[in-house]
Amino acid sequence: MINQLWSEEKYTTEELNARLKFFIGIILGLTLFGIVFVVLYSLIFVTQPMNGMSPVDNKFFELIIPVATFLTGTLSGIMLAGDDKDLRAKALEAANKPPPPSAPPPAPRPSPMASSSMGMDAAPSMAPAGGVTMGFGGKPAPPPAFEPEL
Repeated sequence: MINQLWSEEKYTTEELNARLKFFIGIILGLTLFGIVFVVLYSLIFVTQPMNGMSPVDNKFFELIIPVATFLTGTLSGIMLAGDDKDLRAKALEAANKPPPPSAPPPAPRPSPMASSSMGMDAAPSMAPAGGVTMGFGGKPAPPPAFEPEL
């Protein structure tokens, strides 16, 4: 009987690769379906507090969201992976390429409210440098309220 098993025709590399992708896809798909089912069950049929979510459920969702995201990415990567070696090399090159440098932040502009003298000996004044401060809609802002020193 064992000789019969070993004497049968063997699978090619492509057939084994296809079967492996199918098996892994089924397992990851069932796992993802199970996660979605448990999350929906816990949201629909489990009693929740009136104000928000219970702390245990909150921690559960914090744990399960990255796992489900990882499984979705892995499943899509397995299903979309082909046998094209050039395409695979381009994908690896794109994945390993460093991100482009971001543009430097714009230089801060001086505020129109800044006083003209920047020395330390200047006494602070309540009046803005431009005279009248503009409020919303272009209307002049009301003067500041008097606050006596205590």
